[in-house]
Amino acid sequence: MTSNLWTRAAFALSFAALVGTEAHAAAENPFFSASTLPYQAPRFDLIKDSDYAPAFERGMADHLREITAIANNKAAPTFENTIVAMEKSGRLLDRVQETFFGVYQANSDAELDKVESREAPRLSQHEDEVYLNERLFTRVKAIYDARASLNLNAEQAQLLDVYYQQFVHAGAQLSKADKVKLRAINTKLANLESAYQQKLIAAAKNGALVVDSKEALAGLDDGTIASAQKDAESRKLSGKWVLPLQNTTQQPALENLSKRETRQALFDQSWNRAEKGDKNDTRSTISELAQLRAQKAALFGYPSFAAYTLYDQMAKTPEAAENFMKQLVPAVAAEQKREAGVLQDAIHRDGENFTLKPWDWSRYAEQVRHEKYALNQDEVKPYFELKTVLTDGVFFAANQLYGVTFKQRTDIPVYNPDVMVFEVFDKDGSQLGLMYFDYFKRDTKSGGAWMSNFVGQSTLLGTKPVIYNVANFTKAAPGQPQLITSDDVTTMFHEFGHALHGLFASQTYPSISGTSVARDFVEFPSQFNENWALDPKVLSHYARHYKTGAPMPQELVAKIKKAARFNQGYALGEIVAAAELDMKWHALPASAPRQDVDKFEADALNSMGLDVANVPPRYRSSYFLHIWSNGYSAGYYAYLWTEMLDQDAFAWFTQHGGLTRENGQRFRDMILSKGHTMDYGPMFSAFYGKDPDIEPMLAHRGLTADSQK
Repeated sequence: MTSNLWTRAAFALSFAALVGTEAHAAAENPFFSASTLPYQAPRFDLIKDSDYAPAFERGMADHLREITAIANNKAAPTFENTIVAMEKSGRLLDRVQETFFGVYQANSDAELDKVESREAPRLSQHEDEVYLNERLFTRVKAIYDARASLNLNAEQAQLLDVYYQQFVHAGAQLSKADKVKLRAINTKLANLESAYQQKLIAAAKNGALVVDSKEALAGLDDGTIASAQKDAESRKLSGKWVLPLQNTTQQPALENLSKRETRQALFDQSWNRAEKGDKNDTRSTISELAQLRAQKAALFGYPSFAAYTLYDQMAKTPEAAENFMKQLVPAVAAEQKREAGVLQDAIHRDGENFTLKPWDWSRYAEQVRHEKYALNQDEVKPYFELKTVLTDGVFFAANQLYGVTFKQRTDIPVYNPDVMVFEVFDKDGSQLGLMYFDYFKRDTKSGGAWMSNFVGQSTLLGTKPVIYNVANFTKAAPGQPQLITSDDVTTMFHEFGHALHGLFASQTYPSISGTSVARDFVEFPSQFNENWALDPKVLSHYARHYKTGAPMPQELVAKIKKAARFNQGYALGEIVAAAELDMKWHALPASAPRQDVDKFEADALNSMGLDVANVPPRYRSSYFLHIWSNGYSAGYYAYLWTEMLDQDAFAWFTQHGGLTRENGQRFRDMILSKGHTMDYGPMFSAFYGKDPDIEPMLAHRGLTADSQK
């Protein structure tokens, strides 16, 4: 998702380290001065791969000089000369880092991969140079200890607390011997996380299913088959068809492939992508990562890495997160059992006698959905043309709720021709920010979907947000309409919910601005925004047939809404299983030996009380990018936790008139504009009127007795 810069707690949790290659002369490097483009947007018209490394090297050197000057300041420590000075430091490092995060995740290449391997440990070491600077921490602690007498406003007090906790959590109070150990562990972790991500990108690319005949793809639509042929041609595979892998266990094509052997082959390629015993096998890397993380936590006196990392989350402890997930298991397990029985009956009605397996679930779930609700995704897709969904759906909902408007900019340079750029204006017409949208899958792009900033918001720095949304939708063949699935529509609304959280940031200090919040809070605005995709006013505005412009028929709308609660044992179960798997990896104590990944995973999955045989986790250990390289270690439960928050909030909206400007303004004022300026519990309770509860979430999923009537 998102993080602002290395000094923020999120740096160590960000997507990957930042990279570059050969140096250019200072005058030629576009990072050495602030961009002159609107909103200081990156100069993608000038930036070369070879610009990153020298910018990082100078950025780290400049930043270290600034930090040293702050630490060695002979004047008594004050909020202004220490905390604010740190907030202003590292501008060059910010520019290159934030730009690289976007490019490396979405449009990498072999040159960037090589340099990333070199820069990752250097950046980790640089972070340690700051957080383990004893003189600097002495100043921070002196200010923190005197905080009651400093007359700080609420945002300043929060920033001071965040800085102090970050220093402590980064090792500022460790002994000298333990600091040496910590530095070594951090360097190893940075190297391993970098290696993991590079292996996984390659494994996903190599794991694509290659078939020899068009007949093997029976059941897929003409556009998907044409795209598979084009993908094969781009890989110089004559007479072949290629189905690339998404980062999840299940693959979209499994829903429609009629040949069972092709379904199984595709599932096997997905499930085993990073476990093939070759150079892209990730198992040894993640077993070492898990062990090192546990050892790092032990240096701080924590029993596990989960306990160490949840200190600043809304849940606070692994026990709270586990207890929350345990409330979900009984209803999910019962629904999985019921659904499996329904699908097995469907298999028999189809004249087959095989036993339901994971590669059969999506196909027969779709068949039952069609039988029960007369809903076929091929019937729905013609009403979901990507650009129309974006402008008349995503943007329209934001306008109705918050009054914001959008104008496409074709004069802003981009890093790939597929990227669209829009300027965003506030309700009074003032400039709010800039948005990039990069929706199509590429071999050079990491799997999944995400949002982050090229430029963060801060009144102290005089910057407005420059934000990007990235996804992995299948690109239509040339000449074909860009139709997307209902899941893709949800993804667009989801990632734009993150964007709104960033766009509405109104903080003075960058460290606590916008989406620089806890993992189990940051997904709340994004998941909340998904609810508007099926709002009657919004849906009728964007769901129009791409050929005729006719609105989606009401009977089809009714089918979609009725079907929305279908297959929830699977949909929720795969996420619960992944979240539990994450927690079990990060509950290991430092004394535990390095794990056999396959055995550990099997034992963990079998202990959950869920039907993991038919409903495997959304991500297997070996390709669980979120937890090994994307900052969600011991934090994948956040998607479930924040679903609870989002459904509580949506229940409040429903009770107070739904999609109105008044309600949207209240949500913006009390949630979306707050950043991390206050504790999450009180922030949420002030909006909701009470502490969060799980019932609206279960009802939304159709897992309560009343919701199933």
